[in-house]
Amino acid sequence: MKQPEPGETWVGLSAEPLPLEAAAAWAVRPDCGALVVFSGTARDHSKGRPGVSRLEYEAYEEQVEPRLVAIADEARRRWPEIARIALLHRVGEVPIGQSSVLAIVSSPHRDQAFAGARYAIDTLKATVPIWKRETWDGGESFALESHPITEAGR
Repeated sequence: MKQPEPGETWVGLSAEPLPLEAAAAWAVRPDCGALVVFSGTARDHSKGRPGVSRLEYEAYEEQVEPRLVAIADEARRRWPEIARIALLHRVGEVPIGQSSVLAIVSSPHRDQAFAGARYAIDTLKATVPIWKRETWDGGESFALESHPITEAGR
């Protein structure tokens, strides 16, 4: 995974395990008393699918980073107190128990950090072209529950 560029936003895709600890440490600033870390982890089941044994993510890579930046920009527009934002997603196979997505937000106060992180993960799921393939006891599905991709801020 490439390291963050100078600035307040770190976005990216990685075929390697996500750098949870490094991203959380990066987001800390001395003027911020709040750090919210959301880590979406691969689990061994989903609705109506017991025994999930394999998860794999695929992305339209050229569109991912611009859309992640748009999410960070919109979060800052809504909550100007937000300091740093990291939005990182895995591609390829993600073993059960490992992080598939990180949404990390720092701000001076917890209300803005929680709101920004919630907005970031919810908007990422709705606006970023990343699809999941699940293999479970009795089946396999690739983007079965797909939804139309929309723009951040709508």
